[in-house]
Amino acid sequence: MARSNRPPKLLRNLSAKIAAIPMIATAIVIFVGCTAWTVAHSFTGSRLLPKLNWVGTKQYDRLWDANRWLQSVENIVIYGVCSLIFSLVIGFLLAALLDQKIRFENTFRTIFLYPFALSFIVTGLVWQWVLNPEFGIEKIVQGWGFEGFAFAPLQNQDWVIYGVLIAGLWQGTGFVMCLMLAGLRGIDEDIWKAARVDGIPMWKTYIFIVIPMMKGVLITALVIIAAGIVKVYDLVVAQTGGGPGIASEVPAKYVYDYMFKNQNLGQGFAASTVMLLTVLIILIPWAYLEFGRRKRG
Repeated sequence: MARSNRPPKLLRNLSAKIAAIPMIATAIVIFVGCTAWTVAHSFTGSRLLPKLNWVGTKQYDRLWDANRWLQSVENIVIYGVCSLIFSLVIGFLLAALLDQKIRFENTFRTIFLYPFALSFIVTGLVWQWVLNPEFGIEKIVQGWGFEGFAFAPLQNQDWVIYGVLIAGLWQGTGFVMCLMLAGLRGIDEDIWKAARVDGIPMWKTYIFIVIPMMKGVLITALVIIAAGIVKVYDLVVAQTGGGPGIASEVPAKYVYDYMFKNQNLGQGFAASTVMLLTVLIILIPWAYLEFGRRKRG
């Protein structure tokens, strides 16, 4: 039996493996190393400078006793749940409409996607003006004769997070639409023909046939939206600054303020560690589903 001349598995694609060494080293040293450093210092009493004076879980106890942190968690939950639902629903509906081969499809697609090209700072400032009761939507509608109309969510502590949500949806829904549209364009035309022959209404075709076939696209969109929700910061700073009071605080702003303004690194490290665990809770199930599916395939 002839012996194989193929090189050992370790030596295959050796050039590519050598080229990947800097990237792997960077990931290990910077990302993994810095993450471990942050988690370790979250158990210290570090103030202005990091110090290894261990205090156990006191920083976490303080964190979950702080009204500001609890308010930020409540806000991110409200913002996150609403953002996930509305981004997916609105993005899919827009994609379904564009998938009908309408005229000027490229124009509409550009219009819907354009806000995604803007930074969160610009988006926050724009919607701060739009929702301003002195010259925004409220003022315009009142100028039309509806004197009793009131719409100033950014001035109301109970509704301010929904004003931030409106700006976030305006910016991010177009990107979700493009993901959904790519998934719809990947559906075999024969499936649509078979559904029409069987007399299945279009809405049932979408819900019971098309959407289950787009599971990969939906999971990808879900992960991207969720990752953006956890780290939302710029939008809140530009639009409300966390106010009125602490009504629109979010975890990322809490971390920034404690680390760079209040000079309490230990508290900021503890809050950022909680955010890291939240991201891992999101990413690990997605990675298991994605890579497990590929392995089984």
